Amino acid sequence: MKCLYYLAPTLDSTHQVSDDLHAAGVNDFFLHVITKDESGLKKQHIHSSNYLETLDLTRDGLIGAAIGFIVGLLGIAWVMYAAPFGPDVPALVYVALVAVATLFGAWEGGLAGIATKNRKLAKFQHDIDAGRYLILIYARKKQGAAVRAMMRAKHPEAELVAADKHFINPFSAMRKRARVRRRAAGNPKQLLQKD
Repeated sequence: MKCLYYLAPTLDSTHQVSDDLHAAGVNDFFLHVITKDESGLKKQHIHSSNYLETLDLTRDGLIGAAIGFIVGLLGIAWVMYAAPFGPDVPALVYVALVAVATLFGAWEGGLAGIATKNRKLAKFQHDIDAGRYLILIYARKKQGAAVRAMMRAKHPEAELVAADKHFINPFSAMRKRARVRRRAAGNPKQLLQKD
């Protein structure tokens, strides 16, 4: 599944994009909009984003769990070396020590993730703050080309700004689209994309 990032200029445009995507077979579960105008989305019945998309909860939680796991391994190495409980410590104690350290790291990382915005979306924060609407479309491989073609044909005002193989994977790289200004016939300020 691919995540396509489109920037739409207005709420009306975003509503039309949403309706056309529904007609093309994309349901609300695979369509999320990020904006500073949440009340406008609610009034128009447009599916807004969730905390897993807008915050770095998953990424920082996984990093915290990895750090906790390493600390747990260092802890059992110290317990084995120093033997503060004697030489006959059951293996369950070592497993419990690593599990507790890993869970504590995941919890701390999750708390840090709640306090930070998603790193993938940070690239578009200026546009969101300017009042634009970031539309995330999760398209299956078979749908991707059809969604792009429909967006090009019906919504030239919505700009494809990035594509991501897996939005859910917080460590995957996102391909940001290059924006190129070209003179278009009749509209010299039209912003076109390089494919």
